[in-house]
Amino acid sequence: MEAVKPSAVTPSKSKWVRTLSKVLHRHAATGGIVPDDGVQKVKPKETEDWNDSKTAKRLSQKFDSLHDEELERRVALEALTAKIFATVSAIKAEYAHLQYAQSPYDAEGIQAADRSIVSDLKKLSELKQCFLKKQYDPSPEHAIVLADLQEQKCLSKTFEIMGKKLESQLKLKQSEIIFLREKLDESNKQNRLLEKRLNQSGPLFVLDNLHLSSLNPSHFIIIHVQTVKSVRNFVRLMIDEMKSADWDIDAAASSIQQGVAYWKADDKCYAFESFICREMFKAFHHPYFSLFDSYMPEGKKHPQVFFDRFMELKSLRVKEYLALKPKSTFAKFCRAKYLQVVHPKMESSFFDNLSSRDMVSSYQFPDTPFFTLFVEMAKRVWLLHCLAFAFEPEASVFQINRGCRFSEVYMESVAEEAFLSSDIRPESEPRVAFTVVPGFMIGKTVIQSKSICLK
Repeated sequence: MEAVKPSAVTPSKSKWVRTLSKVLHRHAATGGIVPDDGVQKVKPKETEDWNDSKTAKRLSQKFDSLHDEELERRVALEALTAKIFATVSAIKAEYAHLQYAQSPYDAEGIQAADRSIVSDLKKLSELKQCFLKKQYDPSPEHAIVLADLQEQKCLSKTFEIMGKKLESQLKLKQSEIIFLREKLDESNKQNRLLEKRLNQSGPLFVLDNLHLSSLNPSHFIIIHVQTVKSVRNFVRLMIDEMKSADWDIDAAASSIQQGVAYWKADDKCYAFESFICREMFKAFHHPYFSLFDSYMPEGKKHPQVFFDRFMELKSLRVKEYLALKPKSTFAKFCRAKYLQVVHPKMESSFFDNLSSRDMVSSYQFPDTPFFTLFVEMAKRVWLLHCLAFAFEPEASVFQINRGCRFSEVYMESVAEEAFLSSDIRPESEPRVAFTVVPGFMIGKTVIQSKSICLK
């Protein structure tokens, strides 16, 4: 009997593999499960659609539930945040009340504000615990509205307290202004008294019992010092007015004295002082500054006449004198010099009008600080002029031209840097840039001019 070959009874390995692959491929394609009998059961399409819609509905309900929970959590956190802001606003309002109650001191107000602050701080601590323990308000929408309302009330209270505080500060400032004004008035009165005493018992006191026969150059020097001081006071006020009117001080100084290099920036004030002195002392060597065009009798040129005019005006306040004699020779001098010194454009720039100029032109003298300082300066120049012509022969005036050699006999430098600077060679001599204040000669006595040297 012939033996049977193994390959005829047992399938090969590759055949089992191919069979298993077909089954798996069919399962993946249909999504079904192959039963034990080898016959695949296909699910109806209606059954698949019903299962899919049920799953989608269940997922949608689950998503809506999660969304609602997230929304409720956010609303609850918003309500908690609103409470925190409202409580902080309440603390700020009570702290403002605490500060307001300290000045003026209000013990009851301070204690009430302190209690409220402590209570609100405790409330903040409670809100913190609620956040950590997730204990939210059951009615968050209602809590948000109440918290916003409370915050607005606290802000309104804070602004009200700030308004009261500002109002009290305003009243305090107003009282300070009144006090300072009273103090200023008192200081002005004291200054007027001191000025009066100075005129009576100061340097001019030695001139009270003066006689023409005892007149000497030292008396002239006393008036000269006061004249220079009054000129500088007026120049200082004029420069302040220029700065207030936004003038270019450098350009103004250059227009008066051109091509001058100053040793210091502050030396530019000497240019304005030279301008004032030049205008005020113009025609000084003529009797009464040549105010009279017609012939003047020789009697009015006598030294005693000038000396009497000097003694008359010396003991009076300048405003009183102008009020008593508005058409006097001195009043005409003030009118003429004011119209020369104060240019219409300058006055308009300083005061936005020409009212002072119009009043002075008609011999009505304004009561302004600017004009008051001007007539005080004019009074000193007039006194110096009268005293100069009281000497016999009369005192003469001189000034130094630009470029002249500096002489310590006739000149005094207003800028000592010209002699201290190393830029000047030892063999060279300082040269005059311009004369600031003119000099005078009484006989053989020289009153030095004040000059500034070239750099």
